[in-house]
Amino acid sequence: MRSARFWVIVILMSFSALVLHVRGDVDHVPYSIPLSQLPRTFGDRASTEVPLDQETLDVLGKGDFLYRIYAAPPGSAIHADDAKPVSLFIGYFPTQRTGQSIHSPQHCLPGAGWTFLSSGVAEFTDDTGKPYQVGDYLITDGKQNEEVLYWYQMHGRSIANDYVAKLQTITDSIRYGRTDAALVRIITAVDPSEGREHARDRAIQFARELVPLLPAYVPN
Repeated sequence: MRSARFWVIVILMSFSALVLHVRGDVDHVPYSIPLSQLPRTFGDRASTEVPLDQETLDVLGKGDFLYRIYAAPPGSAIHADDAKPVSLFIGYFPTQRTGQSIHSPQHCLPGAGWTFLSSGVAEFTDDTGKPYQVGDYLITDGKQNEEVLYWYQMHGRSIANDYVAKLQTITDSIRYGRTDAALVRIITAVDPSEGREHARDRAIQFARELVPLLPAYVPN
């Protein structure tokens, strides 16, 4: 039997498709810089590109994607406990009108063998005091636990909830003629020698460094 979550998503997507069809066939798509030009270093962390294979790209659909591992080199000024690698995935969709839809990590991560141990919402502010709300999850593959932050970046807003993001897409399509949005996902391992809080702090600190740069790549 299909879960209630499945049917809610089906209804929302069907309603989205209907509204977008009635609204028209052309989105307003603001200019944005390609994600490939996002800085390759954050503080003392340097990045390594993680190639996405064609099968993965086919599943993701038409968009602009970035997947990198940011890590501090040996001898870095970052304290050893904070120097553990952080992975960053961003998928930006200029339009979701033509059958495109952002794939939620709630579906993708279990498909890759990960189980969600807990879920919640984390809050932080950037250097200007702007507040952000992001999904906060602990996942495991049975051997390793990892801290995950993810959210939908949409027209200057951070949205932590999958369903709210779907509804906001409909609302913004009607109001602004825009369906562009991005999924931002940050993951770092929870080392057995540290608590989850420490790993969460590491992920949030990385997010705080990232978010001021996002409007150039994911338009407000």
